[in-house]
Amino acid sequence: MNLNQYLREIQSSWDAQSGTEVSEFLSFNHPHVMSSKLTVEGFEKVVERLVEPPLDEIVVLHLRCLNCVNQQKYLDAYSEQSALVQAFTKLFQMQKEDNWALYIMYVISLDLRMFAIKADKELAKRGTDKPGQTLEKAAECLMGLFRVCAADNRSSERDTKRWGMLYLVNQLLKIYFRINKLHLCKALIRAIDASQLKDQFSLSQQVTYRYYVGRKAIFESDFKGAEKFLSYAFERCHKSCRANKRLILIYLIPVKMLLGHLPTLALLQKYDLLQFTEVVLAVREGNLLRLNKALLQHDAFFIRCGVYLILEKLKVITYRNLFKKVTLLMKTHLIPMESYLEALKFMEVEGIDMDETHCIIANLIFENKIKGYISNTHNKLVISKQNPFPSLAAGTGQ
Repeated sequence: MNLNQYLREIQSSWDAQSGTEVSEFLSFNHPHVMSSKLTVEGFEKVVERLVEPPLDEIVVLHLRCLNCVNQQKYLDAYSEQSALVQAFTKLFQMQKEDNWALYIMYVISLDLRMFAIKADKELAKRGTDKPGQTLEKAAECLMGLFRVCAADNRSSERDTKRWGMLYLVNQLLKIYFRINKLHLCKALIRAIDASQLKDQFSLSQQVTYRYYVGRKAIFESDFKGAEKFLSYAFERCHKSCRANKRLILIYLIPVKMLLGHLPTLALLQKYDLLQFTEVVLAVREGNLLRLNKALLQHDAFFIRCGVYLILEKLKVITYRNLFKKVTLLMKTHLIPMESYLEALKFMEVEGIDMDETHCIIANLIFENKIKGYISNTHNKLVISKQNPFPSLAAGTGQ
């Protein structure tokens, strides 16, 4: 495709108000970017001659960005794409009763985020002391588009720009998670929750959104909320998107384990998540020694995925399962505390003594993982004769 062909086709698509076609001519995933004929010297003058305002400014910026990409100058590419997004935002705002340009917005905002990531890598090589600074600027740029979409109350539901809100929120959530600014997610989540369209957005966007909201719930220790959002995302994520389903499971598995649901070996094998196998077996057995070894063996993977600290919380359930085994062996509802202390010593729990054992069991009673009380006079645990170890799933309202 030569420059004249490209310009005539994009102008024709613009005149026809075909958002999908225009978006392809502005996307870096479209074959036109492979053509070396588009960025010939003096292309700006050709654009001015063949493309009408306001599209001409956007096309010039796109071709400048393409020129930078061809030279692998991603900081410059980001600057051109950022200028393009800002020029489009003004134009988009002026289209009062139409939303056909939403497809253009989707493409240019995705490319903006991708260039910001590459620009930050370029800065990191130069030894910048502020990681994620370009992504932060990209988020501000996307917020301008989000405000235009969110404020569109005048047009009909069919033509409203509010259909673009969730796509932009997902782009922003990806950025905030990457630059570790999760507090900025709150206002976006509130805006989607308040939207009348919240259950009508495309399923793929809803899956992405719930995946991030579920991960945010984990950080806030809202594990029931996290399970709800991540389960929705996993169940509705298309079966052909195995990599995405696996990504969801990396967070859903630890959350479900905390709530008393252990995954099957078949599931771990299917999604290539065998790093969790030893953890699952250790929790089921109440084997603290095995759990510690499992966490140590795959600590790099768990830390990289951001689930190590959640898996550490599984020690509480492992204590509960260990004490349940001890209790069943004793065949009485009055169990000497020494029995539990010996079991903990056998599991090589660091610095364990009688006071610490009392403390662990008191916490388990408080969390309703054991039904009973400690008799300090006799130094025994007095357990309930009926269901002394309530089901973990039942205890979490599952």
